[in-house]
Amino acid sequence: MYLCSMKKVKITAIRKADYKDLQALYENPIEHTCDVSKGTSWVSVDGKKPEGLCPEAWKTMREFVEVLAQGGGDFFDGWMKNPHSAMISCNDGFRPVSFLIETVEE
Repeated sequence: MYLCSMKKVKITAIRKADYKDLQALYENPIEHTCDVSKGTSWVSVDGKKPEGLCPEAWKTMREFVEVLAQGGGDFFDGWMKNPHSAMISCNDGFRPVSFLIETVEE
């Protein structure tokens, strides 16, 4: 039986937006907001959620990470310059974080 070895996938916070106008109009005051900083990175092993990565952000990127970990890619027929990567944002409409996910060469 042939087993495909899984690739590691690096997840890096590339940009964090902060829409104060939307927060003022629609968001109830909250004590704790996202504490991810630009440049923070994690490594997914075997397509699993890395320790410390926001569970909500993971929900938006999990399928992409799993495909990349299995050696796949080329999402949406040439969307990314590097076919073994994707740019994904978390689902926070007030302060979204954009993440670059890409396979890591061993």
